[in-house]
Amino acid sequence: MPPTTRTLTEGQRAYEAKRAAKAGMSLDKWLASKQRQQEAEVKARLKAEIAVKPPKPPGFFARLLERAHRPFGS
Repeated sequence: MPPTTRTLTEGQRAYEAKRAAKAGMSLDKWLASKQRQQEAEVKARLKAEIAVKPPKPPGFFARLLERAHRPFGS
């Protein structure tokens, strides 16, 4: 994913600067860590969605092959 460079308004920049100072970081470092955290959350959410998806039922050819491998009478 390419990093998204969002331009902040003057008020947003001041707010983020205060939070960065409170955390003992520079504004650039703070914004970079915030971006990494958001990307990690997105990855975790996508991973959870993939894990929850039920398996797809077998398609036509898979069922046909399965039937072809079964012995007669069952």
